[in-house]
Amino acid sequence: MAPRITTVDVRGSPMEVFLFDPEGPELHPGLVLCQHIPVGHTGVENDTVTLATAQRYCDNGYAVAVPFIFHWWPKSGDMEMKRAQFRDDWTRLDVDAAFDLLAAQPAVDPDRIAIAGHCWGGRVAWLGAATNPRYRACAIFYGGRVRLVMGEGNPPAIDLAPMIRCPVIGFFGNDDTNPSPEDVDVYAAALARAGVEHAFHRYDGAGHAFQSFNNPERYRPEASEDAWNKVLAYFAEKLKKR
Repeated sequence: MAPRITTVDVRGSPMEVFLFDPEGPELHPGLVLCQHIPVGHTGVENDTVTLATAQRYCDNGYAVAVPFIFHWWPKSGDMEMKRAQFRDDWTRLDVDAAFDLLAAQPAVDPDRIAIAGHCWGGRVAWLGAATNPRYRACAIFYGGRVRLVMGEGNPPAIDLAPMIRCPVIGFFGNDDTNPSPEDVDVYAAALARAGVEHAFHRYDGAGHAFQSFNNPERYRPEASEDAWNKVLAYFAEKLKKR
């Protein structure tokens, strides 16, 4: 089934949100899925990996919202320009709007919503988990730049670790350079200092974007499927009915 597309207003800027509805009459857990930047910055409709990821979560019983977090700029705009101008204070508004929209859906249990993302979206997932205490779980797939400031006046996202109120699972390739294994060590240390429950999984022979099936050079099927199995089991445990 094709996703539904709706638009929400974020500080005067219309943001598209793609909604995936699982089958069945019961209340479903929800997931805010954050985009990565290659291709995705031109529109969710062009983001093959994110759309397929959302559909797989949906097939496993999750209602999924994919917000177009690059709505602040024209879809045809240059990726490097968007990367340079990206702001965490704007992005927090985006993921909050997606959460509120998802939580308001009649088939969604608003008390069982997680956040996840790959690459750029992995960093956004960290930010979302740190700024919205209602998330029940967070999954980060090779999210880079967590140690950097995005937008003048904002703290580096890693400094927000003490604000995270949900458990975090992370997946990283040991051949990655952004985040590097050293970066991942720093992420883990920040979460540990903050007392945040977390489980990080690292894969030898895998680099960045090892779940990107549309990139033969980066895709690592075995690591990808192992990560899928682990994240689905994690969400099933953390988002189970109380």
